This record gives sequence, C-alpha cells and structure tokens, in this order.
Amino acid sequence: MRLTKSARAILGIATTLVLVIVYVPLLVVLINSFNSSRTMSWPPRSLTLEWWGKAFRSAGALEAVGTSVYVGLIATVVALILGTLISFALQRFKFFGRDAISLLVILPIALPGILTGIALNNFFRTILGVPLSIWTIVIAHATFCVVVVFNNVIARLRRLGTSLEEASSDLGAGMWTTFRLVTFPQLRSALFAGGLLAFALSFDEIIVTTFTAGQGVTTLPIFILDNMFRPTQAPIVTVIAVVMIIVSIVPIWVAQRVSGGEKTLR
Repeated sequence: MRLTKSARAILGIATTLVLVIVYVPLLVVLINSFNSSRTMSWPPRSLTLEWWGKAFRSAGALEAVGTSVYVGLIATVVALILGTLISFALQRFKFFGRDAISLLVILPIALPGILTGIALNNFFRTILGVPLSIWTIVIAHATFCVVVVFNNVIARLRRLGTSLEEASSDLGAGMWTTFRLVTFPQLRSALFAGGLLAFALSFDEIIVTTFTAGQGVTTLPIFILDNMFRPTQAPIVTVIAVVMIIVSIVPIWVAQRVSGGEKTLR
C-alpha cells in the first residue's frame, strides 16, 4: 500500500505529536531529578546530584525496591511455569472448551486494574479468610503476568509447528528428550522475553498492589504514591521515578530485541 504525500505528512505529524505527548513529560521528570529546588519549580535554576544521593541512602526506598524485586521475581517464575503449561495445552491439544479457556487466561490483563484488585481483595479476605501479605501480592501479580508469558509462548508454538518434534519422536526420542533437545531451545527466547515483560509489568504495578498489600508491605510504586506530595520527599520520589522508568524500559527493549531477532522456521 502506497500513501499519498498528504497522507504521509498527516501520519508523520500525528506520530510526532503522540511521541511528544508521551515522552516530553518523562524528560521533565528526568531533568527534575537534578533540580536543586525542593519544590521542583520549573525551569530549574540550577542542577544538583543531592537528591540522587539521598534517594540511594533512603532506607524506606531501598526496602520498597527490595520488596518490588522480590515480588516481581516470584510472580515471573510462577507466570513462566503456568503460562508455558497452558500454552502447550491449548496449542498442542484439542478439547471441548479450549477457546473459552483461552479467553479466560487472557481476560485478567484486559480487565481494569481496579476491578481485579477489588475482586482479589474480596477473594482473599472474604472467601479464603487469609490476611493480606506479600504473598497475596505475588498471587495477584501472577494472574496478569501469566498472560504475557502465555502470549509469547503460544505465538512461538504456532510459528514452530510440530514437524521437528514429530521427527524427533520418529527417531526414537522420548517426550522429555524431545522437549529438552528440540522444543525448549526454540522456546528459550520467547520465554526470556515473556519473563522480562512479566517482571517489568509486576515491578511498576500499583492499582492491584494497593488492594492486595498487607499492613507494612510497601512496594516501590506504593512508596512513590505515599510520598510524592510530601515536600521533603518529593525530590527523592522524582529520582525513584527516573529509576523506575529505566527499569521498565530496559526489559522491554531487551525483550523486543530478543523476539525481533528470531527467524521464523518454515
């Protein structure tokens, strides 16, 4: 399809406008992290590294980072296991209700976070009768992290087909040998990309976390929300926001590079 000059110009302007709206505020946050003013006045009169030093010495911020990393890693491991198993079940086998199950697996990431948070809060406290804790956050995060892994793995399985696995079986290899030597090597990049995206999604999640976090459990997004309007903490929160931007961008960039570098088997 070829576009006219006017259509290309309109598309270019619209794309530029969207990118400016998305990324200029992020650039402002980055510059403000070096702003010497406590009130984050704009434009900055001078720049300083003081807030970066205080942020990396803040016990509350460091504890929140540790909690977010801990939750993200466990939720990612759970998502990798469940997402991979569900992908194989739905792609390799035909059974009644397969399409309905596929919809139910994908649904959590499509639902508004506040609905998921309220539903999980009621499920843990009312139905199960368990107190909210760091483990309820892990379970809550795993529900939507599974979707990311599932989408990556099932897309790869559809591209691969079953010819190589069938050839391996014909040559006498068992199920686990075929998986270890044939299937898994072809899925590694999809699993790696899905795991990175799942961790990034978990690391900066705020709405579901707010409804499923127990007393005294503070992830980094909750720490930011609790301190962003405190005058003495605002500059530190800005630094933490920059760190979160970097932590979110890097896994997504790596996942894109890994997924984009794969060649489709024919």
